[in-house]
Amino acid sequence: MDKELGSIHPYADGRRDFLNAVLAGAVAALGLLVLYPVWKYLIPPSRRQAIPTSVLAAKASELAPNSGKIFRFGSKPGIVIRTPGGDIKAFTAICTHLDCTVQYRPDFQHIWCACHNGHYSLEGINIAGPPPRPLTPFKVNIKSDEIFASKES
Repeated sequence: MDKELGSIHPYADGRRDFLNAVLAGAVAALGLLVLYPVWKYLIPPSRRQAIPTSVLAAKASELAPNSGKIFRFGSKPGIVIRTPGGDIKAFTAICTHLDCTVQYRPDFQHIWCACHNGHYSLEGINIAGPPPRPLTPFKVNIKSDEIFASKES
């Protein structure tokens, strides 16, 4: 009799297979909805890395006037700059546009982001390109020959 129905309805088997696949997918999704919270409960969350409040950014003797150096501030990059006038400044080295790493360009005498040609002044203020906000400054402390960058309070 099934063969007779199959001859009358040539797509009956295809519909049945489709409905079986949809039902199997729904059961699998329900299983995931039940098992995911159990899995998240049983597996402990990873520990977050402590964010330092102060780091050694560079040695003053290694930083020539009109130059910059990238350093690590926890898991993120920072940049320390000795201006052409000899002042030392430090900022986060993350562009406020799309989180690219910025660099100091001695030929421009300011901070530059290569991703989308963003420009920042030596005060960290966005002066050209797409960056919407200034760079976050760090407080600079110099002890003997070491330059420390710390978060401003």
